[in-house]
Formats: sequence, structure tokens, C-alpha cells
Amino acid sequence: MVISSLADSLVRGVEAVGDRVSETLFEPVIRLGVTGLARSGKTVFITSLVANLLNRGRMPGLVAQQEGRINTVYLQPQPDDTVPRFDYENHLTALTGPQPHWPDSTRAVSELRLSFKARPSGLLAGLQGPRTLHLDIVDYPGEWLLDLALLDKSYEAWSSETLDRISGRREAEQFLAQAKASDPATAHDEPTAQALSKAFAEYLAGAREAGFYDCTPGRFLLPGDLAGSPVLTFAPLPVNGHAPRRSLHREMARRYEAYKSQVVKPFFRDHFARIDRQVVLVDALGAIHQGPQAVEDMRHAMADILSAFRPGRNAWLSQLLLGKRVERILFAATKADHLHHTQHPRLTHIMEALTRDARDRASFAGAETAALSLAALRATTEETRTHNGIELPCVRGTLLNGKQAAFFPGNLPEDPAHLLGPARNGAESWLEEDFGFMSFAPAHLTLRPGDGPPHIRLDRAAQFLIGDRL
Repeated sequence: MVISSLADSLVRGVEAVGDRVSETLFEPVIRLGVTGLARSGKTVFITSLVANLLNRGRMPGLVAQQEGRINTVYLQPQPDDTVPRFDYENHLTALTGPQPHWPDSTRAVSELRLSFKARPSGLLAGLQGPRTLHLDIVDYPGEWLLDLALLDKSYEAWSSETLDRISGRREAEQFLAQAKASDPATAHDEPTAQALSKAFAEYLAGAREAGFYDCTPGRFLLPGDLAGSPVLTFAPLPVNGHAPRRSLHREMARRYEAYKSQVVKPFFRDHFARIDRQVVLVDALGAIHQGPQAVEDMRHAMADILSAFRPGRNAWLSQLLLGKRVERILFAATKADHLHHTQHPRLTHIMEALTRDARDRASFAGAETAALSLAALRATTEETRTHNGIELPCVRGTLLNGKQAAFFPGNLPEDPAHLLGPARNGAESWLEEDFGFMSFAPAHLTLRPGDGPPHIRLDRAAQFLIGDRL
């Protein structure tokens, strides 16, 4: 058994190196990871990105397109036979059909492959013909990414940190009452374990709805076929001292370790560790609307997300021998169309400030990072309205209830410290003004041949993420 296991590992290693040689030297592959936390717009981002790469009339910021070097882009069968295909066609129909609506959100890993035929630039442009580049887009929930931080924590450390962090949250009151009433040293009882895990899962759902981002373990929110299994039947407990055998504490710790080994590690090995470009989508406007605590929570989540990456440059030899590292990371504040364009630079500055610590660590490791504000699908138009003698820059769109509305969300501060300062200091509300937020439905579209859906700065995002390889 040991020899056959070693032989199997050796064969797998040789196959992996062979695949990397083929990718590196002949038809290079970029694996682009797309993630973000709840309501950040991952599905819309991927759908609009693919549509605008297939029909590039709205992509002037993509240099290869601007220079006329892209011959064609086409969809191909994805390379991973066991990973669900990203449902691009149905999502595009939802966004651009006669009754446009937002598609269902990301609930599991999915993948899509785009292939480019493009001519090289520079001195070799006249000597070489078009070359092929494959772009594998991997969509996965941001909550699963935050789970990677659990790999370095024991059950006791995770329990202590979690209980301390949620102690003042209204959404956690019911679970905390049950946890405090439980004795971790008593004999394990399955109904008690199930009741605690159910209450904890209900807290996580409520916390996510309230705008908090530290909602781990992520599979409690997206259980899929693991729903009801022991690997999702645990919860943090106020544990102290030695845990007797067969106690509630020992069983909760065992299931927590099983979650790490059977859920988190396979995700890292099979999907995450193979990514070499990454975009992290952030609903910064939603967090600002929720208040200072949500903003600070989001800042911590961004740092935790980056800690999961292996940033660095993918030199071809190190890629062959050591595997891939994430070499470019884009932090993007979504829903920029909810603001007048005069506010976009301020939103970008806030995004840069929120991710400063995370981006500095990535840059130190050799990765290239950027932050910007974008709208993968523009759902509003701009107008100026006069109110009490003051001209207000507004956006107009169709609300989710079907009614038209013009909206002034308030002015974002020029200095991001005016937001991040109160957030770091634990303020419960903004002192100077509140920032409004409305949910718009997709607009009815009439697209010309060769045009993808309207967007804001999606072409600049594509240029940063893949432009150097085109």
C-alpha cells in the first residue's frame, strides 16, 4: 500500500509537471480566480467580462484590442471535468433579456474557459503568427476563501476568537445564550450538538445579512450536499482546561478538525492553489451604508483574504518546479454606477485605503496589486437635480420593485481617514452624515452588434489582469 501510494504520488507529480511544461511553453493558460463576499457581484462580473471579451466594442482600455492584435475570442469546453461549468448563457439572458433581473449568486465553485488568438506586440510582431492563450475563469464564494485562515487555528483558539468577536452583536444573542448554557465537559449528546450548530448557522446568516464579513465557517452558509453532516455540526464553545473523552468539547473539536481536513484542504488543493491571477470584489458602498463597524469588519476580512494567497511572481522555471503563485491581485469596489462619476475617484481612494495593509504585504512578496472602482453592468444613468437651491449629482435607475427613481447617495469624503478612523475606533454610526444606498435592477438593453453590456472600467480591470499576456 505504501509503495503504490508513493508511486501514485510520483505519477501525479510527473503529470502535473508535464501539464505545466505544456502550458508554459506552447499554449499558456491564465487561471483567473474571481471571489468576493456576499452581494459583491461575482456572477455579474464574470458574465459581463466574458460578454465584453467576446464582443469587444466597449473595451478600449484593453490595449491588445485597442491595437487590433486580438483576432478572435471564443468559448471552449472547460478543462476540469469534475467542476461545474459557469452558467454563462443563462446568466447573460437574465441580465439582457426582455425582463432583465439579477442572476442567482455564487453557491459553489464553477469554471469557464475563454481562448484568445492574438498577435504579439513589439519587435517579434512581424515574425510570429497569432498565438493561443487560454483564460480559465474560476468562480468561488469568498466565504470559502476566509476558511483558509482556519487551517492554522486549533478549535480552542477559533472558539475563543469567535466568541470574543461576536459578543456584542445583536444577531448572536440567541446562540451565545445557548453556548453559555452548555457545559463542554459533559458527555456528547447529538441533539445538543445539532441545536448549537443550527443556532450558530442562524447567527452567521443574520450577521451576513447585517453586513458583517467574518462569517466563517463558510460552508455553514453554503452547505450544499454537506447539509446535516457531522462535518457541519459543530459550533464554538467557551472551553477551558482539559476536555474529557467523549465530551461535547472533544466531539466539537474533532468535527472542527474534520472540517479543515475534509472540506477546507481539498478546496485549497484542487482549486485555490492553482490560481495565478485574482480579482477580489468588494461591496464597499454597502459596508459604508451599514456603518463604521461593517467598514472595519470588511477591512479585517480583506487582510484575512490576502493572507490566504501565495503572492509572488510566476517566473517560468519556478512555475514548472514549484507550482503557481498569485502574481496579480485586483481589489475592485463594485456598484460604482450607484454613484455619480464625480464620486468615483473618492470610492477608489477608499478602496485603496481599505486594502492598504493587504496590498503592501502582497507587493513585498513580489505580486502586483491594484485597486479601482467599477460596475460590471451599468444599471443607472446620471443626472443633476436641484434641491433647496443646491445642484445634486444623482443617478437614475429602475428599482427592484419596477419603479423609476433618481437618487443622491451623499458625498463620500475626500480623505478616506474620515471613514476609516471612526471605524477603527469602534464608532457605532457616522457623526457627520449618513450614506444612502438603493438597490437597482438591471436596465433594459439594446446592444449593437459587436458591443457587450455597458460597464464602468471593466476594460481597465481586464487590462490589469490579463493585458500583459496578450
